[in-house]
Amino acid sequence: MEPAVLGGKLASSLVAPLMKKLFVTGGPGAGLVDRPVRLDRLVSFRGERRHLGEAEVRRLAGRLVGASLDSPGEPPFPADETEAVTDALTARLLALGDLDMDDVQAVRLGHQELSKQLQVRAPSATAGLSADACYFLDSVTEWACLHILEFFTRRSTFVARSLVEQARWHAELIARVDELIARVPRPDARDTAFERRYLPYVADRHNHLTIYGLDLRDSPDRWPLEVAYLSLEATTEEDPAPLPGDPAEPERAVRLPAEAALTAHERVLLRGDAGSGKTTLAQWLAVTAARDGDRMPYVLPLRTLIRAGALPSPAAFLTAVGCPLTPPEGWAERVLGAGRGLVLVDGLDEIPAAERHRTRDWLLALIRAFPGNRWLLTSRPTAVRADWLAAEGFRELTLAPMRQDDVTTFVRRWHAAAEAPEFEVRLLDSLRTKRDLARLATNPLMCGLICALHRERRGYLPTGRKELYDAALTMLLARRDRERGMEAVELSEEAQLELLQRLAYALVLSGRTEMAVETAEGIVERALPSVASAAGQGDAATVLRALVLRSGLLRRPDEGSLDFVHRTFQDYLGARYAVEEGHLDVLAGHAGDTQWEDVIRMAVAHARPGERAVLLRRLLAEDTPRLTLLALACLEHATALDPAVRAEVEARAGALVPPRSLEDARALAQAGALVLELLPGPEGLTDAQAHRVTVAASLLAESEPNGALAVLRRFREHPSLTVRRQLVGTWERFETRRYATEVLDHLDRTGLFLTCQNPAQRSAVAEMRPWNQLRLDGPHAMTDVLACVPEPDTLQELLVAYNPELTDLEPLLGFGSLRHLTLRECPSARGLGRLTALRLESLTVYGSTDLAGLNELDSLRKLIIRQQLPGARLTDSLPTGAPLRHLYLGQEATKATGLRDLSHWGTLEHLGLSSQRATAADWAEISRLPRLTSLQLHSAFFDLGRDALPVLPGVRSVQILESRPVDATGLASRFPHAEIELF
Repeated sequence: MEPAVLGGKLASSLVAPLMKKLFVTGGPGAGLVDRPVRLDRLVSFRGERRHLGEAEVRRLAGRLVGASLDSPGEPPFPADETEAVTDALTARLLALGDLDMDDVQAVRLGHQELSKQLQVRAPSATAGLSADACYFLDSVTEWACLHILEFFTRRSTFVARSLVEQARWHAELIARVDELIARVPRPDARDTAFERRYLPYVADRHNHLTIYGLDLRDSPDRWPLEVAYLSLEATTEEDPAPLPGDPAEPERAVRLPAEAALTAHERVLLRGDAGSGKTTLAQWLAVTAARDGDRMPYVLPLRTLIRAGALPSPAAFLTAVGCPLTPPEGWAERVLGAGRGLVLVDGLDEIPAAERHRTRDWLLALIRAFPGNRWLLTSRPTAVRADWLAAEGFRELTLAPMRQDDVTTFVRRWHAAAEAPEFEVRLLDSLRTKRDLARLATNPLMCGLICALHRERRGYLPTGRKELYDAALTMLLARRDRERGMEAVELSEEAQLELLQRLAYALVLSGRTEMAVETAEGIVERALPSVASAAGQGDAATVLRALVLRSGLLRRPDEGSLDFVHRTFQDYLGARYAVEEGHLDVLAGHAGDTQWEDVIRMAVAHARPGERAVLLRRLLAEDTPRLTLLALACLEHATALDPAVRAEVEARAGALVPPRSLEDARALAQAGALVLELLPGPEGLTDAQAHRVTVAASLLAESEPNGALAVLRRFREHPSLTVRRQLVGTWERFETRRYATEVLDHLDRTGLFLTCQNPAQRSAVAEMRPWNQLRLDGPHAMTDVLACVPEPDTLQELLVAYNPELTDLEPLLGFGSLRHLTLRECPSARGLGRLTALRLESLTVYGSTDLAGLNELDSLRKLIIRQQLPGARLTDSLPTGAPLRHLYLGQEATKATGLRDLSHWGTLEHLGLSSQRATAADWAEISRLPRLTSLQLHSAFFDLGRDALPVLPGVRSVQILESRPVDATGLASRFPHAEIELF
């Protein structure tokens, strides 16, 4: 009989209590302890706390058997075997005390296995029983075990004990697994341990920049890459696919941050001119990858790899570049096989041309063997043809020249890294005002050279800029390659210079910056017989190709043309050749051409003292401001010069700089950008001279914004109000935010209005230190006006002009400290009376503003009205309770009121009246003003005749605006103590 069937014949309410009597529920071993309790201590018929004996257990068994027989249905076994079955069941229940296990083990064993354990412990119990009796006995034993296990699991201590047991078992299992792992490590465990050492090594090794070719004693040649790295742009020509039916669009340039190149593309060929930052970019990619840890970077300079002969396999990458760390065997292949590599191959142009195809085959073999990795190859533009790797899926990008903002950022970071902040501002000013210097600073290499030279000379660039070009040329033509450990170039520095200056002079004479390759080859071919060291290097095409590739001064913008990387090098080398060949007449003959300015200045630098004097006298002979100033600029490069010539140049230019009048300042600006280098100050200038210098610089803002800004920056702390007004007034000529940051925000605000005309200027005002005097010209919503003043309680004076959008004046109450308000041509403005709470001290109204509520402003001390007043008397519209001291009424103001009731304001000290004719009654009102000391009147006021005017002994100043002749002498008797002025 199955236990489930048997359970249907016996009530659980009877069986459960019977089974429970077999066990003790308390006592030793039954509490919450840290280990399971053995069964022999739980049964109630053993141990010190026994409650049942064998007879009691037999009675329990008998009740179970009897209940089975009494249940409905067919008896499970013959009735004459009842006593034998009871004895057998008793023996099996008593066997519980002999089990060598605990309660947790019993539950884990299960009821069937527990039943078998009892059967094994009482094997003689079934002797002599029938088959039905044996089957019943086995079934009832199994069924009783179900209740026994249920009893165990319901005990209050079982769950805690079983959890402790499980926790111990899990801990033991984990310890055994850890021991197994320690004995047999995972295949990639050693890789992980190595990478934890390798990535910090890469980040540290490449986290610096190096400028080669510098031997300046105070200038660092290395600094932290993370401090000085500058994000440049890379460009590519992209041919967008046309839509069906649409014509094909022309190719367009696409720009993206250079460091994002390998994010957008898996394989990149990056081209860039000498010093453009290719190697620096490779270093930066390695450092960022090492810190992120998502890819394993390999920096592979080809000039280093090629020395070993065979290019390395992945297993030899680290050895080839001198890495002292030894990776686990097969590590590099596992990294590349998993697609986790970042392979940065630098300097394709730095290996011989014969080796480049071998390098290409090596690189492609790696790419095909290990797909899924990222690959970067760098090269100068002309080292290989345009489609050299296009078929293999390489995207070609070109590093773009640095922009003005990039140069500024580089200079600031360079000086921060060099811990030389005191030289930064002066150099930035020089880069903005000196055009040839700015043209040179277009890549990190040249910017670094300029910074180093500037610091070496304690904040001053050489008096003769020739030193700068000489240092740059020496570095680019010879020392840079030598110090980078490359093989000696095929052409000596002298040979390269000779060929380069002939090419440069040909371009200067033609007025171009680019020539055909065939033309350049012809120039080189004619020069080879006289350049011995170049003659044995091959034909003209071969020599020119080597010159382009290694000099760093020439480039090939396309297959058929050639130019200099910097126009300033072209001018410098062209001037050098012109002087060597004695072409002074040619130089002087082109002095009127602004394209030759730099050539002439560099010619003076190269010339001998006598040649300099001849050239400078030719410039002065033209007697024009521009050539006089050009001669003055040339003195910078004239180390040795006849003192008489120098004095003459300085005397002639001294009449021009600083300008002697505003007209001279405007004429000086006509000389062009050259002026910016010559403008002085502010040290040693009078206030008037300083003003005229700022005027000249402002006029050049449109054509030379950077240079003009550099000049004006020098005057930002000038105390003169006239100078400060000029600096404010020229804001609109410059980039809004930059001018605000570099000039306006440094100005002394005293007595100075700041004018805003557009949203960009409003936004800039909100970011500056507070202005207490503000003017807003043009349509500005009041919400925008409020937003541009982040500290509204600082605003004391506001002028709103030509604003048709100004309607309700009530929002002005937000400016709690506002005391002076001017409304000029604001025809929609309403609500003057709502401004009473501001306690305005002065109000000026021009145009057709609604004057309703004006009479409520009883705090006014000064009032200027230039539109018709309503009412028949002044007291009808003006605030009768205001202590007015200054009143000006324009031409239309008193058209209806005259001066009736003017004497009501006995506090008036200054009175201004426009061109209306005065009556005797008007003069009577004026004469009743006891504190009046100043009058400003139109000549029509005196049409009554001198004798009809009252005598005003208290007036001390009379200003007469003339539209007709006035006898000022005859008026003296009417104003006996006044100074009378005619305007």
